Amino acid sequence: MRNLKLSNGYEIPQMGIGVFMIKDHEECKQSVLNALKIGYRHIDTAQVYKNEKAVGEAIKESRIPREDIFLTTKLWPTNFGYDKAKKAIQNSLDALQVDYIDLMLLHRPYEDYIGAWKTMEEEVGEGKIRSIGISNFNISRVQKILDVAKIKPVVNQVECHPYEQQKELRTFLEKNDILMEAWYPLGHGNKKLLSNPVITELAKKYGKSNVQIILHWHIQIGNIVFPKSSNPEHIRSNFAIFDFELSKEDMAKIASIDKRKPYFNIPEWVQKIMLNFSS
Repeated sequence: MRNLKLSNGYEIPQMGIGVFMIKDHEECKQSVLNALKIGYRHIDTAQVYKNEKAVGEAIKESRIPREDIFLTTKLWPTNFGYDKAKKAIQNSLDALQVDYIDLMLLHRPYEDYIGAWKTMEEEVGEGKIRSIGISNFNISRVQKILDVAKIKPVVNQVECHPYEQQKELRTFLEKNDILMEAWYPLGHGNKKLLSNPVITELAKKYGKSNVQIILHWHIQIGNIVFPKSSNPEHIRSNFAIFDFELSKEDMAKIASIDKRKPYFNIPEWVQKIMLNFSS
């Protein structure tokens, strides 16, 4: 495992386990328990995933000291606004059965996200949250946060994979000492990406699977990544990516296949309508 240092001094494991769309309580709990047993120490969940309780139970049952686990959750836009945000943050703490959250993100840049940011800053001061960040923010919206922030975001979690490498956003984030976290790190399991000839060639060269090549590419460019899986073998295989390095030439080959093609490509006006259906 490799750790990265956040701008506020805390360290974050660069590889984690994601639980997006694992709605079954027992399946989610077992996935997290399996990951923790293998050696994962970073868990990424969200209020809208509706599985914070399962994650909390897994942490408790693992008997791993709380301080050894890095826990991320996200505040959903329907919970933005001072009073609602305060209540929602406490609800997450209660569901997760923890005294503090290592990292809380604004899940999407809608509604009163500036007000929600100020609420999270206040919760940092009260010790309920250690680090705060954002998710799905483009450059202009990141800048709006930076313009008012007393505490800078430490990460921006966005869709990122070899077909959508987010190069312009990455440059902006690096200038502002904000790390990039990648969701859909495998392009939502897209078969064309997973079987891309460049990825396949490198998998053969390094004796790794195509998935492991992509995940290690994320690690090597500095992304924080948390592939979702409930399959124990996949969880184990995803973790086995720290024993090799891609050459500069091979990293350039992967850089060349960038299509700037997101798989989550829903118009913003539709996404706003979806907010209430998700909450």
